[in-house]
Parts: sequence; C-alpha cells; structure tokens
Amino acid sequence: MKKYLLALDQGTTSSRAILFSKEGQVMGMAQREFTQIFPQSGWVEHDAMEIWQSQLAVIAEVQAKTGINAAEIAAAGITNQRETTIIWNKTTGKPIYNAIVWQCRRTADYCEQLKNQGLTALIKEKTGLKIDAYFSATKIKWILDNVPNARQQANAGELLFGTVDTWLLWQLTKGAVFATDYTNAARTMLFNIHTLQWDLDICEKLDIPMNILPSVKPSSHIFGDIHADFLQDISNKTSKTNETSQPVKIAGIAGDQHAALFGQCCFQPGMIKNTYGTGCFTLLNTGTTAVYSKNDLLTTIAWGINNTVEYALEGSVFVAGAAVQWLRDNLQLIQTAEDSEKYATQVADSNGVYVVPAFVGLGAPYWDQYARGTITGISRGTTKNHIIRATLESIAYQSHDVIKAMAQDTNQNIQQIKVDGGACKNNFLMQFQADILDINIVRCKVTESTALGAVFLAGLAVGFYSSKEEILQKIEVDKTFTPQMDNEQRQVLLKGWENAVKRSLSED
Repeated sequence: MKKYLLALDQGTTSSRAILFSKEGQVMGMAQREFTQIFPQSGWVEHDAMEIWQSQLAVIAEVQAKTGINAAEIAAAGITNQRETTIIWNKTTGKPIYNAIVWQCRRTADYCEQLKNQGLTALIKEKTGLKIDAYFSATKIKWILDNVPNARQQANAGELLFGTVDTWLLWQLTKGAVFATDYTNAARTMLFNIHTLQWDLDICEKLDIPMNILPSVKPSSHIFGDIHADFLQDISNKTSKTNETSQPVKIAGIAGDQHAALFGQCCFQPGMIKNTYGTGCFTLLNTGTTAVYSKNDLLTTIAWGINNTVEYALEGSVFVAGAAVQWLRDNLQLIQTAEDSEKYATQVADSNGVYVVPAFVGLGAPYWDQYARGTITGISRGTTKNHIIRATLESIAYQSHDVIKAMAQDTNQNIQQIKVDGGACKNNFLMQFQADILDINIVRCKVTESTALGAVFLAGLAVGFYSSKEEILQKIEVDKTFTPQMDNEQRQVLLKGWENAVKRSLSED
C-alpha cells in the first residue's frame, strides 16, 4: 500500500505539496503563493497563519489532483525557508507578531552592537555563522523587545519560538510535537554545531530565554504523525479523515538548502550544489569535518542521519530569482519569469550594463548589510533587453564569487556543480554560469531537489529506502552545460562585475 512520499516544501514566496513515487518521480504538485509584507524599507514579513493555511490547502489539493490516499503515503518530509522567525502563544496557537523573514534587515544595527561587543569570534566558533541580521537570533530578540508583554510571556513559559519547520510540525501534529532538526537549528545563531545543543552562553548574551526553544532532532527522524484531520481519505468519499488508515509520519525535516544538497545526492565530501531560488545558495559537503572559511563563507550542518552529523560550507546570495520577480513586478519589463530568457537572448551581450541586485544588502563573500542595488554602464543605446540580460547575468556572477571562495577554502579544483531551483530551467542562465565559472553545470531531470531531499530523508527514517546508495540510483541527468567562453572574455566580464559591486558597497 505504501507507495508514495509527500513533500511539504514551504518556501519564501509560496507553499507547495509534492507527491513522489519511490523512483523519485513527481506524481502531482500543488502550489499557492502568499503575501509578501514590506512594512518599511529593508523589512520583510509573512503572516504565519497564512503560511500554515496555504500549506494545509496544498496538501488537500495535491491529494485531490492525484487521487492518492493517505494510506498509500509512506512518510512526509518538511523542507522550509530558513531563519524566518515565528513566535506564538502555546495555548492559543496564535503568533504574537508576523513572521520576520530571513531577508529582513531590521536588526542590522543591533548586529553591529554585537560585533562591537567582541562577539564575532565566539559566534563563529560555536555556530559557524557570522553575526548578521539574516539569522534568527536577533529577530527573536527584536520580537521579545518590541511586542508588548512578549518578554514577560516568554519568561513565564507561555511562548514558543520556531523556524517555519517547527511551526508547521506543531500545527500538523495539533501541538503534540515541538521540535526542529539540526539543519534549521544551525541557522538560528543560537545552536552549537559541535555539541549539538542550544548554547546557553549565546542565549544569555542576547537575552533569549531557552524555554522558548524547540527540542532538536536528526534530519532523518520520525518526529510525529500528521493529524488525521489534515489528510484526505480519497477512497472513502464520505469520510473526511483517514482514521481507518495508518497515520502518515513526518520523518524528515531539513532547511531548504540542506534538503537540496541531499536531494542532489551530494553525499561525498567535495560534492557541491547550487540552488537558484529567491536567493542563490551554494553548499559544499565537507563530510564529518566542520571546515571554517577564510573567505567569509558559513560553516553549517549539512544533515544528521542516525548518529552521524555531516557538515557543509555555504555561500548565500540573498537575491537571485527575486531579481527576476523585480523585473516582472516592479519594473514590469517582463510578464512572466520565463520571458527573461527570451529577451536576454535577443541581444548579443549586456552592452556593458551590470545589475547588482543588493536589495537587502549583499551576502557571501561580501557580507555588507548596508549595500544597495545598482545598475551601472547605462548608455543611450541601452535597451530593456540589456537590463534583463544583465539581471540574469548577475545571478551567475554572484554565484561565481561564492564558488571561487569555496575552491580557495577547500583547496579544491571544482570540476562540476549540480544545480536545481526554478531558475535552473533557464538555459541561457545555466550556459552563462558554466561560461563565467569555467566549470560544467549539471542539471537533473527532476529539478525539485529541495522537495526530493526532504522525502529521501523521510524515506530513510521509515525504511522506505534502505540506504543512500539506493537513493543514488534514482537521480538522472537532464543536461550538462559545458563552458564555451574564452578566458580573455571571461576576465573582462568579471572585472566589470567587480567594479559594479564596488559601487554598491556601503563604504563607497
């Protein structure tokens, strides 16, 4: 009976539910976008209840589309936008403030205070992270400090904190399970990635009560059961629940980038993937060794399976696919994201135009939270096609900077990169990425690597898959993009990009 796996893929702009066969093929998908809230410049929020309702709706929708009964689902996996911070009342289940999204920069000034207190080395050593508004810790403190009575409620044990995975897990189990996994905990700036515990010292320094923090489990682990009310019994139209069938276990949780690394089967040290989503995130598996970067990359937990924790180096580009959304929604230069490839290929090059989409600062390897977007090189001959092309190229340039830093940190000659995410379907972007990196870019047939990673982790936990080796057999390559640009042209383009970035940095 148990033939399928359910992925709950909760992203920055939409919630999705995907049903996979054991072979890793997509059987059905449902997706709903939700509201992006921008209260002030640099602030980004979501309505946590809307996140939950949209995720619940797509579970029902994908079951209805496919006709797949809950009794046929072996397990479910959750993967999620990371660092986004939700605090809710554990009695009412209602958030006390909107979710503060990973992109939000409202705590940038407080982060500078922490640096001035000399905490940079301590935070890096224990958490593998930089002090930055990107991570959950300062968002938690902001909510506790700014929402009336929040700190008193927290101290009284009335509030719970969670990243989005914890919020969904708590809702799906009707409050029975309050937990997260190693990968999400590792992105809070409160979790010691070596002891695998919440760090008392950091919590005290940031004045965050530890009683609001969830328990932390391996990424491949049976967390709990989806309550029967939230699944459809397709075979019995008169029944609103699947009470007669075995419950569906939530058995895999991983932050979206870690899930994508697992979904791409980057199981060996040195293997690398790049995900082109709202942001662009590159992870390199470093095995059981936590490698610290000399180039301002992050050290993070890749995943935890059984009793083994593996680590990764990560470079985070804050704005990638979001730049294409900006072309569509703000500038109205394109009608759909797919149009960007059509217009970009109507010109031979960007005509000297560079777009640096530092809408919420610049991530790795610059880490300038006050940088802002720039367009340089505009002339009388500049057309919308040049700007569209330059925007796509900016995604590849930003990835180049991260991957170059990774190669230096690990002393590796990187031969290929596996890619996933919505923008990897853009053939122009993938070819330009191969050209500017001088590295092969490998795109798999199933590009839903984030969701795949979540269900692979879940499938391992319940014995649906016997091993990583079995999972490895499920991955098929769609296309490999090989470099076609000569080195002289590459260096000229990279020099132009370097100059454009300098103009966006805050110190300039």
